[in-house]
Formats: sequence, C-alpha cells, structure tokens
Amino acid sequence: MAYIDGFVIAVPTADKAKFIEHAKKADSAFIEHGATRVLECWGDDVKAGKQTDFQRAVQAKDDETVVFSWIEWPDKATRDVAMEKVMKDPRLDPKTNPMPFDGMRMIFGGFTPVVELGGEG
Repeated sequence: MAYIDGFVIAVPTADKAKFIEHAKKADSAFIEHGATRVLECWGDDVKAGKQTDFQRAVQAKDDETVVFSWIEWPDKATRDVAMEKVMKDPRLDPKTNPMPFDGMRMIFGGFTPVVELGGEG
C-alpha cells in the first residue's frame, strides 16, 4: 500500500521562484530514491479560519504564502530506506541548496492512506 509524507510551510511570497528552484533540486532526490510522485502546491485559496487554519499552523506572516506538499511512496518500507539516503543527499544540504523558508515552522508527517478513489489510468 502507498505511503504519503505531507508538509506545510510558509514561504516568503517574493521568493516563489527561489522556492521552485529549491524544490526541483530537492524533489529530484526523492524521485531518484524511490518516490513515485512529489507535488509542491503554492497556496491560492487558503482562507483564514475561526479557530485554526494553515496560516496559523506554520505561523505565516503577511508577506508569506502557505505551501502544501506531499511525497508519494510505493510503501512505508521504501520510504524508510529512501529517507536515510535522501537526508545525506547534497541536494537537501542547506549549504548547497539553502531553504528559502523557515524550516523550523514546517509541519510534516507520514501517513498511511485509508481511502483512495480515482487515480491515473
């Protein structure tokens, strides 16, 4: 069964092009190490909530845009092996590919799908 890593971050809106460049480099490492798909989604219709919302979850500032991303893996075992390799890959090293966002405000986690409808094909 597939396995999903999900992420929410706040990126300075002015740094959208830097973010895309950073993501393309980093995401290629995930694909090379076994991910089947990576999506980086720039916030477009992310409304403020009354009790909680994406902006508050990552402490987004007025000049930042919320980004919602996920990595699809064939299974958790593939993900676990790949993550050890990916974390050592220079494309994810902040010295060679600095994050254009505050990584301390990133929220992330691994998820097992329980319902899947549709799909490619």
